[in-house]
Amino acid sequence: MSGAGGRAFLVALWFAATAVGARAAGLPERLSETGLYADAAAKQLAPDVVSFTSQYPLWSDGAAKRRWIRIPPGSAIDAADPNAWIFPVGTRVWKEFSFARRVETRYIELAPEGWIFATYRWLSDESDAVLAGERGERAVYEIAPGVSYDLPGRWDCRACHEGNVARLLGFSALQLSGDRDGGAPHAEIGGPTDLDLAAAVARGLVRGLPAELVVHPPRIEAASAHERATLGYLHANCSNCHNSRGPLAALGLSLEVRVDPSGAARSEALATTLGKKASYRPSGSPDLIRLVVGDPAASLLLRRMSRRDNLTQMPPLGSKLVDREAIALVSTWIRDEISMTHFPEEGKP
Repeated sequence: MSGAGGRAFLVALWFAATAVGARAAGLPERLSETGLYADAAAKQLAPDVVSFTSQYPLWSDGAAKRRWIRIPPGSAIDAADPNAWIFPVGTRVWKEFSFARRVETRYIELAPEGWIFATYRWLSDESDAVLAGERGERAVYEIAPGVSYDLPGRWDCRACHEGNVARLLGFSALQLSGDRDGGAPHAEIGGPTDLDLAAAVARGLVRGLPAELVVHPPRIEAASAHERATLGYLHANCSNCHNSRGPLAALGLSLEVRVDPSGAARSEALATTLGKKASYRPSGSPDLIRLVVGDPAASLLLRRMSRRDNLTQMPPLGSKLVDREAIALVSTWIRDEISMTHFPEEGKP
């Protein structure tokens, strides 16, 4: 993030972090004490904890993930706005990251003062996980030769989760839709007890959801299955910051998929990237274009996805390895698909 919008966002985050700092200091020292497990040694979940699987996973350097949520008894999520669910105080969410073994579990809790974020590092014997420091921990596990996995600090968590009006990025009408996208990069197969949108409504955990979304679960409108997967990937991996309602809205770049109460799910990606000059412009360089039809190499969107350095990579946090599957997906979309599906007349003699 850069410019006035980025600086204002960071200042706002500092004040928010200060407001909940005292509460965060009282976090349990062990994951087994957060309410996730009834029997931590046996990894038996507490009875009021429910598993779920996001249909468009966030790329985290190839980590396998599992996710759980606990809604306080007698309460429910207000889903009247399909794109910005309101969670009850006391909501708890966990996300486990594994490579050859469990490495990390991230924990989010909605306290009266606001959202609290924490990271727990699994012990090598996987008997429990211990609370990481406020600034995270570095080099806790080697994920590739010479590349180590880092645990995020609480500031890092806030930077991603507070870039949109929706705080929980993988738990939404679109992400829980029963009309799942089998072509999504790194698509995960949910378990038989995983919560989906229909089940969440039936159990009373989600209330106020527009009725049409129960009958017709959200599905991204796209010209092809390949484009649907591409737009879903950009939504999951980019729209937490690049959207039309968050702190960076002034950039005019939104990769978000917005769900209409009628059931339509439309991406804002093409409208805000195709032929558009980027705000990002390194000193001395010419204007850069976010997306150039037919030319992946000239498209800044793809170029920044393909980088892994502190200054130019996107996303800026949470990844040290380029997502090769996503690069291939987006490259094909830019080079071969957009012109044929959205501008077919231009290709005729």
